[in-house]
Amino acid sequence: MQLCGSRPPGTAVQARATRVSRRSMVVKCEAGAIVKPAVDTIELGKSGLQVPVLGIGAWSWGDRSGYWGYGKEYGKDASQEAYAALMQSGLTFIDTAEVYGYGKSEEFLGEFMKAGLSDSQPTVATKFAPLPWRLTGGSVSVACRASLQRLQMQQMGLYIQHWPGFAFNAFSNDAYLEGLADCVEQGLTRAVGVSNFKAQRVKHAARALTRRGTCLSSNQVQYSLLYRKPEQNGVFEACKEAGVTMVAYSPLCQGLLTGKYTPDGPKPVGPRGNIYSKKIREIQPLIETMRAVGQSRGKSPAQVALNWVICKGAVPIPGAKNKKQVDEIAGAVGWRLEEGEIAELEKASDRIVTPMGAPFENW
Repeated sequence: MQLCGSRPPGTAVQARATRVSRRSMVVKCEAGAIVKPAVDTIELGKSGLQVPVLGIGAWSWGDRSGYWGYGKEYGKDASQEAYAALMQSGLTFIDTAEVYGYGKSEEFLGEFMKAGLSDSQPTVATKFAPLPWRLTGGSVSVACRASLQRLQMQQMGLYIQHWPGFAFNAFSNDAYLEGLADCVEQGLTRAVGVSNFKAQRVKHAARALTRRGTCLSSNQVQYSLLYRKPEQNGVFEACKEAGVTMVAYSPLCQGLLTGKYTPDGPKPVGPRGNIYSKKIREIQPLIETMRAVGQSRGKSPAQVALNWVICKGAVPIPGAKNKKQVDEIAGAVGWRLEEGEIAELEKASDRIVTPMGAPFENW
């Protein structure tokens, strides 16, 4: 059983006072050793598990739900190229879930890891879905083993409850936490976390897992310059007080903060277009502020938006469906916004009236 703050085998853990470290990865090739750019890392909660300060969400890998509107343009080959680029850039924290692509995202990732595309191996996070028929703690470890089989792994880095149980299975939430602790004790995962948990749930989960001798490492919630509700509803502060790292999904607000969408130009495809197209004009002053902030460093709006999340102490996990997107995302690390720039960005963000996200963390 891994106790809070204990060192997982093979993991170098620095003193608690230094939560962010630097690392340099070396990949051997025929021409010699290629040194990859140093990537900042952060400890997830008090688990001892170190991950890059910026990860990648693999929701789109293998997804055919139509939400992303990709059609057949981005398939397995594009995802594999994205994976190889991630390993080369040192962005080795990859987030997926059993429900993404009905298991295809996990399967793709498992195949990529086994294909020998890189000497590096990612830290994998995946998620348990508290579906209505899953009512016991035992269902968590069963789902975890199924995910490991799809991932072709013996142990994952981080196992997450995807959302709190509610309605019919609301009474199962404590059982799910027990199940997460069981997964640590059984060696199925090095650390455990939750997603879309409000402040009160974070505090309760942290206490419950501590009683089992393990730690709540992370709470994954929506967070970006266009959705800052976690700062206002107590989630950010609850995570800080409990020693839990906040992981930010949709840090680019599903593409709006890339700056590629304009009032008179291209719009997001698929259902995203219906949700966000009418809001593009309202966010243009923020986009222009992001351009101005990034200009002196040669950084894009997307890179500025991701760096802002990092500067706030959260770990952004933007999606990346191909190598081109990975290359741009990688430009968000290795530097930091200054305090004045952060204030300028937040001032522009505060002027936006229309909510740009859904308060899932209030469930």
